[in-house]
Amino acid sequence: MLKEGLDVYVPLVDDDAIDAVIRRKDGSFITVQIKARSKDIKDGDAALFSAIPHELRDNYWFVFYAERMDMMWIMSSEEFIAESVQNKTGKYVGSRSIWFNGRRRDPATGIPREYCKAQFEKYIATDFSRLH
Repeated sequence: MLKEGLDVYVPLVDDDAIDAVIRRKDGSFITVQIKARSKDIKDGDAALFSAIPHELRDNYWFVFYAERMDMMWIMSSEEFIAESVQNKTGKYVGSRSIWFNGRRRDPATGIPREYCKAQFEKYIATDFSRLH
């Protein structure tokens, strides 16, 4: 974010699910929650983000990163709510989950590969321009 010239502030504590505050060029502010999965996560779960407590927020964005896939998705609060599923029962009732990847065998090698599901391709980001 800093390398792209964003004016980023980092809270001292993460009490409200805010990892960064960005001041846009027009002087407005947005808040950002960053979620990441390591490359060592179980096969098939590279881009599974679960048990996220969230209610609709104005000027709130998510940045999701899957290290093994080297892929990033950026979504607004509204987009996240529309695309995620909400747990109806169990320990994490009310929290949300989103699973950006699927898994299929590569036809040439027969090796299972994780891929971005088609409905989430529109959120793939190679930079932070959506946050400007």
